[in-house]
Amino acid sequence: MNSTKDAIAKADTLIEAMGWIRKFRGKTTVIKLGGSLMANPDAMRHTLLDIIFMETVGMRPVVVHGGGPSINKAMEAAAIEPVWVKGRRVTDSRTLEIVENTLAYELNEQLTNEIERLGGRAMNLNFRTTNVLFGEKLLLDEPGSEPLDLGFVGQVTSVDRQTIEALSYTEQIPIIPSMCIDSLGQKYNVNGDTAAMAVAEALGAEKLIFISDVNGVRRDKSDPNSVIHSLTAKEARQLIDDGVIAGGMIPKVEACLSTLDRGVGKVHIIDGQVRHSLLLEIYTTAGIGTEIIQNRQSNKI
Repeated sequence: MNSTKDAIAKADTLIEAMGWIRKFRGKTTVIKLGGSLMANPDAMRHTLLDIIFMETVGMRPVVVHGGGPSINKAMEAAAIEPVWVKGRRVTDSRTLEIVENTLAYELNEQLTNEIERLGGRAMNLNFRTTNVLFGEKLLLDEPGSEPLDLGFVGQVTSVDRQTIEALSYTEQIPIIPSMCIDSLGQKYNVNGDTAAMAVAEALGAEKLIFISDVNGVRRDKSDPNSVIHSLTAKEARQLIDDGVIAGGMIPKVEACLSTLDRGVGKVHIIDGQVRHSLLLEIYTTAGIGTEIIQNRQSNKI
């Protein structure tokens, strides 16, 4: 009897998911994988299974990834002390070489191989295969003084949309490291969140999803159960003004708002440590993290 009830419950779950599957079929979703998630093999495996499921039911997932912890580990092995300014890694020539080898090659190829091993199809897009992110050197504005030069740190100015979409149309999952190259062939380290934003904007994505070890925007930052599941852009700005959104969550939410302003339908912040959090956020009514939308008319289904 219990087995029948369990089977019915599974069928009910599939029926609930059907509406979302139909709505998002053929739509592009950009998924930013944070380095902290990638350092957890079990959480990473379940997240990649979710991404394969998305592609299997007709969505077009595009993955942009960072790799901070792995880069830190490689720098420690090379006896290089990391330097950070305003949340960005100062990148000299030795650090750039480590970033390129670790992020653009080792992690990028590892993700692609793991998706293939799990039964999906993926293509790693790096400097050895096909690069799709182009940009320029980034100088950070510093009020009252000269802009800050962080070395080989860049920003994305254009995206090879045609290559990414061609892969998606052939049922492959593009895997993109957060690095870019300029017109002279100089490579740059790029902040993963801003790289994902640039890709989502260029593709006119339905969704941009940030997956890390944070479960969303909280009313009380010390209480994981106080996560706010849905916010309009206006509500999010008010929470920043009120100090509810504070610290490191401010730039992430501001990045979400900027992305909405440039045409992306919804932005989500979810915790990849929760098993199948990606599927729970996209294919259930309640969701599991925080979705940020332009206005309440663009709410779920």
